[in-house]
Amino acid sequence: MPFEIIRNDITRVKADAIVNTANPRPVIGSGTDTAIHMAAGPELLEARKRVGDIAEGDSAQTPAYGLNAKYVIHTVTTGWIDGEHGEEDILRKAYGSALSLADELGCKSVAFPLLSTGSYGFPKELAMSVAIQAFTDFLMSHDMRIILAVFNKEAYSLAGSLFDDVRSYVDDNYVEKRSRAERRESIRPWRRRKPDMAMTGAALPGSRDMAKEDLEADRSEAYEASKEEGAFFNAVSDFNLTAEMSELSLEDIMRRKESSFVEYLRDLIKEKGINEPVVYGRAGMSRQLFNKIINNFDYQPTKRTVYQLIIGLQLDLEQAVKLMNKAGYSITRSNKMDLMMEYFIINRRYNTIEIDVALVDAGLKPLTRG
Repeated sequence: MPFEIIRNDITRVKADAIVNTANPRPVIGSGTDTAIHMAAGPELLEARKRVGDIAEGDSAQTPAYGLNAKYVIHTVTTGWIDGEHGEEDILRKAYGSALSLADELGCKSVAFPLLSTGSYGFPKELAMSVAIQAFTDFLMSHDMRIILAVFNKEAYSLAGSLFDDVRSYVDDNYVEKRSRAERRESIRPWRRRKPDMAMTGAALPGSRDMAKEDLEADRSEAYEASKEEGAFFNAVSDFNLTAEMSELSLEDIMRRKESSFVEYLRDLIKEKGINEPVVYGRAGMSRQLFNKIINNFDYQPTKRTVYQLIIGLQLDLEQAVKLMNKAGYSITRSNKMDLMMEYFIINRRYNTIEIDVALVDAGLKPLTRG
């Protein structure tokens, strides 16, 4: 994966290079700097002294000694004053210099803490926004695995208020969905007693018409709900399919077979005129996995993989739901990850790094790590 966000102590991460939030002078600072020096051993400070002073926004390397890495990249940022003293520009320069140095050293992987959010006092939403943009820009033209390591204690407010709009969307729609579900249960208590009959459309004893009427009521309710929620064909198509298929023979059904997931995926790529490397690059997916999918008509992807492809192809919600259905899944509003992905798709925010950070911030697994 080109980007990975993990909850771990950065001193325990295995990577070619580990980025240290260094003091500009060759002394041990607080926070991450202290932890890295303690894990690496006293040789690290001696090597750091040989480097000398490092200017704000610049980076320098030393061996990693006791760490599970080849190099420590010492990167100097600046403390937060009021946002009017070039703090954001210095932070952006620091990320850029660290990434450029890792590239010069031939690193295939580099691990970062979230720079400047500790004792330097940067607002987390701004620090995270700068990091996301720096990683995104770098990965547009470089093939390197970037790891963002955060402590568990930081995960609760990892991104500050950066994703307040996403949280609000999830909260509003998740509550709405649950209240509707509770309302449906209250007006149809018999479905709780006879779930199998309700699901198959079988009639209760002596009441064949009741099951038919209830199915029609569900169809109408699903249609109205889907219009309100934006997922306008998920539930309706399921009901329509059930009603139509009940009147067809097996031979008729087989003749109606639609394109497979992979066939539809290929059609979308052709329709959009996008090169395959662009698709799996945007998706945060390895070339090997993409080739495995695209060349196997029977491939069964995970739901997260489908979402990666949706992001890679930059699909609208209708196309996204259809691709998800082709893989045998649905996008529902009773699932928080689905709601978050729906938000990003509707708002055309197709950045897997941003999405992964938002998911981890919400306590969910990142998209690019199943």
